[in-house]
Amino acid sequence: MTKNIPPINSKIPHLPFGDHQDSPFYGRDIISVKQFNREHLDYIFDVAHEMYEMVARVGSFDLLKGKILASLFYEPSTRTSSSFTSAMERLGGSVIPINNVSYSSVTKGESLPDTVRTLEAYADVIVLRHPEVGSSALAAKYARKPIINAGDGIGEHPTQALLDLFTIHEELGQVDGLTVTLMGDLKYGRTVHSLARLLTLYDVKLNYVSPDLLSFPSELFDEIAATGISQASYQSLSPVLADTDVLYVTRVQKERFEDPVNHEALKGAYVVTTDTMTDAKEKMIVMHPLPRVWEIDMAVDEDPRAAYFRQMAYGQYIRMALLAMVLGKA
Repeated sequence: MTKNIPPINSKIPHLPFGDHQDSPFYGRDIISVKQFNREHLDYIFDVAHEMYEMVARVGSFDLLKGKILASLFYEPSTRTSSSFTSAMERLGGSVIPINNVSYSSVTKGESLPDTVRTLEAYADVIVLRHPEVGSSALAAKYARKPIINAGDGIGEHPTQALLDLFTIHEELGQVDGLTVTLMGDLKYGRTVHSLARLLTLYDVKLNYVSPDLLSFPSELFDEIAATGISQASYQSLSPVLADTDVLYVTRVQKERFEDPVNHEALKGAYVVTTDTMTDAKEKMIVMHPLPRVWEIDMAVDEDPRAAYFRQMAYGQYIRMALLAMVLGKA
């Protein structure tokens, strides 16, 4: 299970576990990456390191024994839902899974605030995915228990951004000084929105590669520009690939094109193949939040620079860390 994860950096100190209700994350909602600073990220990554080591040694433990997570997903999910469930169960806790709201009282017209207030009567923390931007913030307004945003429409996906940044740090040993190229659907892709915001805490250069129809939102571009981060936009990967340290690929969504002919014309320009990788740095990584369709050829999976499945695995340790922290056990 851990064979695809690189060794943990031995210089990371051992963090004692137990009751840590003075933690800055205890009892807090995780709604947006705007909540975090560099000190927070160092802390989260240290705890995630410790979670990795403990899972590798013993598999599971009773840190959150007696605690219950409510997993409330209004949209389909494989990795986020499964990794939160795995994270909670490896920590000794239990899960109330509501991964298909068509079998819940939502079908009777129950509002999100009422659903959340119901679940917090039975659970200690709620993980929420919802199609509407701002839904997690709305839930947090009414909830007395911590809410963790697992994706709110085209808004944010903070836990994905944290695991993405953790992946970069683990794979390349640093974040400062890197050139990160985001490619694909940059308009509707909430994962790239959150990651770009989080990267403003570091000294990086950001490249955006996309068709005009799916370009990076101008308001977010301006927000990031205000931090002093270098940014540039392109319609082709070729001008920036040789200088790229992290190539973050997302799916160009067919459903966003009114004319399918335009989508077909763009497909070939946004596919990473083994030929593409011949022009990439020897030390770099390719990432993808998954699921992929055609945007990364399966032959690329054999390239050691293909980090997307390792990226997926890192998510469990980040989410274990977050659950332990908001429940005062890290």
